[in-house]
Parts: sequence; C-alpha cells; structure tokens
Amino acid sequence: MKIALIGYGKMGKMIEEIAKSRGHEIVSIIDIDNQEDFESEAFASADVAIEFTAPQAAYGNYLKAFAKGVKVVSGSTGWMKEHGDDVKRMCTEEGNTLFWASNFSVGVAIFSAVNRYLAKIMNQFPQYDVKMEEVHHVHKLDHPSGTAITLAEQIIDNLDRKNDWCVDKVVNPDGSVSCCGKAEANQLPITSIREGEVPGIHSISYNSEEDLITITHDAHSRRGFALGAVLAAEYTQNHQGLLTISDMFPF
Repeated sequence: MKIALIGYGKMGKMIEEIAKSRGHEIVSIIDIDNQEDFESEAFASADVAIEFTAPQAAYGNYLKAFAKGVKVVSGSTGWMKEHGDDVKRMCTEEGNTLFWASNFSVGVAIFSAVNRYLAKIMNQFPQYDVKMEEVHHVHKLDHPSGTAITLAEQIIDNLDRKNDWCVDKVVNPDGSVSCCGKAEANQLPITSIREGEVPGIHSISYNSEEDLITITHDAHSRRGFALGAVLAAEYTQNHQGLLTISDMFPF
C-alpha cells in the first residue's frame, strides 16, 4: 500500500517505521514547511494518508487530501464541533473517506468495549456515582483528552443518570491545580493531569458507600497508537465513507 504522512512529529516518525516494517511504501511526507506537496503527484498517488497534526490544521488537511482523491486516517482531535457536520456530508454524500479515532490503540478499543458494557450494567445500580481521570505528558495542551471525551460520551449513552460531562479539575505541568467547580448530579466529572512523559492513562471509577469499581487503560508507549493507525490505514484501503474504530473492531 502507498501511504502519505501528514504531520511528521514523534507520531509520524513512528508510523513511518511501523508502516515500512509491514511492507508499505511511504510516498509523501508533508509537514508544516512543505504544504505545497499536497499538490504533488507523489501525494496524489497515495492509497491512504495518515494525518496526525494540530486541531486547527486537521480540517484543512482533510480538504486538501479529498481534493486529490486520497483517503484519510486521522487521529487529530478538536475539529469535530466546528466541522463535524461538513466532514460527515463529504464522506456520506460526496464519496470521500475518513477513518477518524480519538485513539487508535487496540487496547483502548478493547477498553472502550468494556466501558460501554460496564455502563450498561451500572445503569441498574444508581447507588454508584461515576467519575473519570486522565493523565498525559506535559506537551499535551488540550484537556480533557479526546479519548476521555469519547469514553465519557459512551458512558452518557448508556447511563441514564448522566447526560453531560464536565471538567472537574486540571493539574497543570507545574503542579498548580485549576478547579472548575462542583459537578452537577447529571454530569460526569473528568480530572485531567499533565505530568512527565506519560503516554496516556484513563481510569473510570464507580463509587458507592460500600465499594469502589475502577477500570484503567495505561499505555506503556505511543507505539500502540502508531500501530493502530497503520492497521486503520490497511482497513481504510478497502472501505469507504466515514469510518471509526467500531467498524474495524465490531465488538
């Protein structure tokens, strides 16, 4: 398969290594200093472009790839609120293809399935209140993480007593704490912590007077995310439309 890379930071370089090890060819690498390469024959020859950039750049990158008939796999977050409807239309009505996920880790896909199932069970036990904590490296500027938001929305879809999520508090890289006020009864509070070089930890807890139930996914490195992105590209090569992890792993 011919792959183009959009974004060539740590994640892009790791994706390149894994893609080559699986027998794929990297035909184009586009970063902030060579945007003109979107117009190149090399980019247009790609079967799939894998995009990991900033929220403010992602939507424009999709448009440039779609204009060349190139399918996109993207892990960029933060664009969906403003551009989600437009991207959905382009994929469902105009023949474009985007595989988007807030997290490409196979482990997170399994964790998400457990999260959904546990929320369905806990819907029967209102004595348990739910909260979430996510921990990431100090270079991650957004909070909560895209993965945390996805997990929270899964809980809200399956737990009748919660219909929204909120930021409970943020522990900043310098150790200072920003509190955002007490969560309402219908809200799922999320705590975000930024420390060290943590690739990503997500914990969901159900607490009652009698006991505490917690599920956690703890990423050992970013390599799992990179491998998942390449697996998604392999899936996307033969599929069309607006795709998600649930399409690739239907459990």
